Amino acid sequence: MPVDLKIPEVGESITEVQISDWLKSEGDMIKKDDPVAVIDSEKTTFELPAPESGTLTKIMHRAGDTVTIGTVIAQIEPGGNGDKPKPDETKAAGRSKPETRHPAPAESETRSDPPAAEKRRTQPRAKEQAPVRETKKAEPAKGAEPVEAAGKDSKDGHEKVAARVDATEEPALARKTEAKPPAPPKPSTDREEEVVQMTMLRRTVSRRLVEAQQQMAMLTTFNEVDMSAVQALRREHQEAFEKRYQVKLGLMSFFVKAVIDALKQFPQLNAEIRDDDIVYRNYFDIGVAIASERGLVVPVLRNAERRSFAELEKAIGDFAQRAKDGKLKPEELEGGTFTITNGGVFGSLLSTPIINPPQSGILGMHTIQERPVAAQGQVVIRPMMYLALTYDHRIVDGREAVLFLRRVKEAVETPARMLIEV
Repeated sequence: MPVDLKIPEVGESITEVQISDWLKSEGDMIKKDDPVAVIDSEKTTFELPAPESGTLTKIMHRAGDTVTIGTVIAQIEPGGNGDKPKPDETKAAGRSKPETRHPAPAESETRSDPPAAEKRRTQPRAKEQAPVRETKKAEPAKGAEPVEAAGKDSKDGHEKVAARVDATEEPALARKTEAKPPAPPKPSTDREEEVVQMTMLRRTVSRRLVEAQQQMAMLTTFNEVDMSAVQALRREHQEAFEKRYQVKLGLMSFFVKAVIDALKQFPQLNAEIRDDDIVYRNYFDIGVAIASERGLVVPVLRNAERRSFAELEKAIGDFAQRAKDGKLKPEELEGGTFTITNGGVFGSLLSTPIINPPQSGILGMHTIQERPVAAQGQVVIRPMMYLALTYDHRIVDGREAVLFLRRVKEAVETPARMLIEV
């Protein structure tokens, strides 16, 4: 009995998905848990595994189709090898029952040519008729004047004959022109267009970004941070850290710790507006924006306040790899109380990030540049980074936003204070 391949539940409030691609074809043998299709949802893209081993016998929906949760999109016949017959085997099978076919008559035989004797009788008659046809061509049409009668000047006669020929050919030329209009010119190859359907993930991101701008009173404040202390710590402890935890000590873990420290001081940025209420949270689920080929995704670090530097770096690295492979789970993208995005990895110097609703704030990191700054009355060269905090002005006042960003700056410039919590 065939086993149905159904679209599973992929997250809260998601009712339909899109079949992005089929990884197997009808007739292919598949094993249990082998990826069969790529499914694109509003929040992530994932591979749909086979529920049983067997042969993929029927595909009911094509790539690009949008289907609801629970829809049967294919059927698998359990057991059997499911191998497709080889071309040689197919030909052999076709030869197992030979058919007696009469050869088609040659092209010359299909024509009703007259016998040789008739040809011989016809040929002299054709020769006799040939002078007659030539004579008729030479005679002027009935009622038409001969060339000599047109005048003594033979030139005028030739012009009249030419006029009659032109008058006869013009209608024929007109009919040919009407029957075969000229082909339209081909478009230039350097101005081609390609229409590609938006994925469900891209459509959802687009819709949510527009909703955020329409529904929130977003405002952005800026500051800059000296990255000297963080870079010195990384140089000093990188080798030992990587040897112990099998992961590199990156920048993101410092900023996650600094953000949590600041959120504890200013809980408005860890809250959300729900109807006419403000919901404050005593936990810190930090979303980390990751750019992938399929679009922007924001996996969430649950209870980030309880994680060490090594745990944060491992989790972020795992998110980045699985986002690249399209293997993030829908539940890993849900929720979140605050978001951090790092445009600096692409070289962005400054930007105004958009809030991920219903959150009330997002921190934007940017590229590190060596710039001249004033320190203790002297101009020195330091690795500097611009920070941008976009916040929802409906719940966060300018004072809290500026002080929050200043707290993040102080924590990054003096990392020791994150450990002793002062």
